[in-house]
Amino acid sequence: MIQAKDVTKSYNGTQVLRGISLDVADGDFTVVLGASGSGKSTLLNVLSGLERADGGSVDYDGIRLNALNDKQLTAFRKREVAFIFQLYYLLPHLSVKNNVKLGAALAQNGDYESILAAVGLSDKANANPSTLSGGEQQRVCIARALAKQPKTLFLDEPTGALDEQTGREILDYIIRLQQERRFTMIMVTHNRNIAETANTVITMNSGRIVGLSRNDAPKSAFDIGW
Repeated sequence: MIQAKDVTKSYNGTQVLRGISLDVADGDFTVVLGASGSGKSTLLNVLSGLERADGGSVDYDGIRLNALNDKQLTAFRKREVAFIFQLYYLLPHLSVKNNVKLGAALAQNGDYESILAAVGLSDKANANPSTLSGGEQQRVCIARALAKQPKTLFLDEPTGALDEQTGREILDYIIRLQQERRFTMIMVTHNRNIAETANTVITMNSGRIVGLSRNDAPKSAFDIGW
């Protein structure tokens, strides 16, 4: 379980998170909604250990992230979590296969080829990322993240740079994997339609949580508006 209590975060004197408290249960799919500047990406970064909170606390399965030094925090991220961003952040000088192997190596996971097959990229294993479509590059990012075998997957606008059809396909694939493997998933988006696919929906505004709801009947990626 991830537990945040009274979390604050500021940049250059501007407070971005204003006393955030929330619990994310193991195996949950949580969407964080909010307009640009609402603090949702900063919250994602703090919950995942990419950034430190200025105040309050973040506990991850009993580990208090605030208490970890830089080396311990880096080891925590390598061991426990994975990330998928709107931008792909693939290493351009490495093949598709070797980009995915980087994620696998962090978990000492030798079974990266089955993950490539699962995302439909076995025939692109030796390709350079620059030769792939946007949807294919995002699938490489998914494969790299899943090759880490993370307990929690953090996603920041993962379909934001994709066309509707590709976006639906990618979202559907991520959701099905989360349901099969039961890892925890926290996704930041401004798209309210995507929130209909989640178990838990958190709404943010001006650095605060202004809404929290549960969805007892999540929809598929192909049954929502876009």
